[in-house]
Amino acid sequence: MFITKNKSYHMKKLLLLLCCGFAASTAFAQRPTFGIKGGVNFAKTAFSIPDKTISTGFTTTFAAGLFADFKVGNNVSIQPALNYTGKGGKLSDFDSEGTTVDIKTYYLQVPVNVVYRVPVAIGNIYFGAGPYVGIGLSGKGKTTRNGNTESQDVKFGSDAPNKRTEYGLNGITGLEFKSGFLIGLNYDLGLTNTNNLEGTGVVAKNRVFGLSVGYKF
Repeated sequence: MFITKNKSYHMKKLLLLLCCGFAASTAFAQRPTFGIKGGVNFAKTAFSIPDKTISTGFTTTFAAGLFADFKVGNNVSIQPALNYTGKGGKLSDFDSEGTTVDIKTYYLQVPVNVVYRVPVAIGNIYFGAGPYVGIGLSGKGKTTRNGNTESQDVKFGSDAPNKRTEYGLNGITGLEFKSGFLIGLNYDLGLTNTNNLEGTGVVAKNRVFGLSVGYKF
């Protein structure tokens, strides 16, 4: 199923408005706390081509970032973050020669999540969701064929194969200990087509599952 330019434009506007609305609401929140997170990502790319949908296997990347937590209720907070996060995908047995293509891309990503906490004896279990905006920074593609590996930079921009800006939805859950230590899971659902090659009929969307640890000050 393809997203028309008009629908894509309105989707981007909606996500940006959500981000701005959530960020603006922090002005009425209590004094924020801050934290850091880092971990491993398992990323893949979902492709749609005429009459067919396929998905790559997972490639392993990493993520690291900072977040702020603005309480707006007893158990509810608004949590914007700034993350450096890896995406991409891996294709094994790409052709009859058993070629493997492993692509890793890196984005500067800003999610804004609404987080709800459930108190437990050792701290809080938390759940959250919200929109994100990502800016493509760099990437590397590695092709392995007959034991030989070639590398090529992944480029972003209006004149490059990949769009620089990506929009999507983010979900998080985890355990927040009373000491401030965090363990968490997250999932990024890319909503926009990252393929910048007009006329190919290919729609590519990022999917990322992440495991993280962190500390809240």
